[in-house]
Parts: sequence; structure tokens; C-alpha cells
Amino acid sequence: MQFLLVFLGGGLGSCCRYLISKIINEQIETIFPWGTLTVNLIGCLIIGIIIGLIEKFPIHPYWILFLVTGFCGGFTTFSSFSLENNLLLRDQKHTLLLVYTMFSLLWGFAATFLGLILIKRF
Repeated sequence: MQFLLVFLGGGLGSCCRYLISKIINEQIETIFPWGTLTVNLIGCLIIGIIIGLIEKFPIHPYWILFLVTGFCGGFTTFSSFSLENNLLLRDQKHTLLLVYTMFSLLWGFAATFLGLILIKRF
């Protein structure tokens, strides 16, 4: 049952990631990976909200597997982030590499923190 929950959550998260990245990348023509950055920041916010809710309202561990391990694990894209950084490095786009990495890390931490704070305040 646990594997099924992770599988289903991961599949749903992956489909959402694909859809959001596709929409963003079709709207913005640039070499900067806006789709992946957006998905990762949204994922950080979502995981912060989920963990904040779990701390406030304990839920069945199966929901944690489905939402955190499955959905958020499938939704966020660290492997894509790593590949895109390597491609920017290969193409000698050092400024974009630095901006993308710093935005992803700093704003990712901030989005997770915001998600946790939002839940604690309500």
C-alpha cells in the first residue's frame, strides 16, 4: 500500500510539473530555465504548507507518503535543476548559472519557510 501511495502521488506530481513547466516555457522564450525554477519554488511552498498542516493537524502516515514523498518528490525537479546548471556552465553562461542557482536556493528556502509560517499563523 505504501509503494502504491508514493507511486500515485509521484505520478500526479510529475504530471503537474510537466504541465506547469510546459505552459511557462511556451510563454517565455529564453535560455533561463523559468519553468523548472517556478516548479521548484512552488514545490517548496507546497511542502512547507503540507508539513505545517501536519504539525498542526496530525494526519495518517499514508497521507504523508502520498503528499510529501510522492507528490512533492515527483513535482520538484532537482535532477532537472542540476542538468540545467551543467548546461549553463557548458555554454559559459556563468552569470545565468549564478543567478539561477542563487534564486533556486534562496527563494526555495524562503518559499518553504513561508509555507510553514502561513500555516502556523492560521
